Amino acid sequence: MSSVADALNAGLEEKELACQRVGCDARYIEAKNTPNCCRYHPGAPLFHDGSKEWSCCNQKSHDFSLFLAIKGCAVGEHTQEKPQKPAPSPNAPSAPQATKVTSTSASDADSVSTSNNGTADCPRCRQGFFCSDHQGPKGVKVAGVMPQKAPVPKTPAADKSAPVEVDPHTEQTCKNKACGVKFKEVDNHDEACSFHPGPAIFHERKKGWGCCDVHSHDFDEFLRIAPCTKGRHSAIET
Repeated sequence: MSSVADALNAGLEEKELACQRVGCDARYIEAKNTPNCCRYHPGAPLFHDGSKEWSCCNQKSHDFSLFLAIKGCAVGEHTQEKPQKPAPSPNAPSAPQATKVTSTSASDADSVSTSNNGTADCPRCRQGFFCSDHQGPKGVKVAGVMPQKAPVPKTPAADKSAPVEVDPHTEQTCKNKACGVKFKEVDNHDEACSFHPGPAIFHERKKGWGCCDVHSHDFDEFLRIAPCTKGRHSAIET
């Protein structure tokens, strides 16, 4: 029996093994394993801002291949024991909290959006499209994440033909598409307004008007498409 055990031990000593130390990865035979044959890194690798560094010797590199080629800073015997993973630090940063979104009153939002910031000359603002250069969504200050809008109940469309009592000298804003100019009812007539009666169409990155079949891929060029219809200004949105 002793001869069989000796033969098994001899076989194990001649078997080629892979060293498990970090930074070594050499193959060795146990019979030739000496106290100074292994060169390894006792510390852990650190990765920060594109830099790779060994915590044990502070040697670093931005190239991963060069980082792996850095020679170990400690010597010892080869081993089959895998290095233990470091315990998580108690000072590890916690998960980031959700960004707060603060709301403002409608009066405050109106005072900001209607200030002298060039909105009267901006075709996007004048025609009611969103414009990041002058204003955000009405009544909301954005702090990182846009809030979801609550569903708005549908209301019946106003009858444009119904008479609306208004002071003829009061300045109003025309709601006809592609117009958006200021007017007074006393100066209004059948050819005062140039507008698009058809809807705006957005399809496969093309923007155009359904009434005159003119399209453009650029949004600002789309806003500059000449209106195709004459009529009266209207303060009622259609």
